[in-house]
Amino acid sequence: MNDSILITGIHGFGYHGVFDHERRDGQDFYVDIEMKLNLLTASLSDDIADTVNYGLITDLVFSEITGDPVSLIEKLAGRIAEKILDSELKVLEVSVTVHKPQAPVSAKVSDIAVTILRKR
Repeated sequence: MNDSILITGIHGFGYHGVFDHERRDGQDFYVDIEMKLNLLTASLSDDIADTVNYGLITDLVFSEITGDPVSLIEKLAGRIAEKILDSELKVLEVSVTVHKPQAPVSAKVSDIAVTILRKR
């Protein structure tokens, strides 16, 4: 399948992390989504029922970023991927990248991110 929908830079403020200060103070998280699906019907019909409503996907991702905290961004990415696959049956494969630009590491970095891929 070569068709995909990409959504990049979904932003939310969350309380994910291993350290107490991350859970207490929170930080910015950004999520990128790539969904693989067949878009042939949608490209012909021009009907939203034949594709994935990316407004609903961004709402889902935002809710996960701002919702119940997890220790690892790996867990957050996996949770988002599973919810997308559960809610959008047209999606055959989803890639989720969670960015944690303010991750507490000793070296100066512009970003730390985790990408996971889940398939049906």
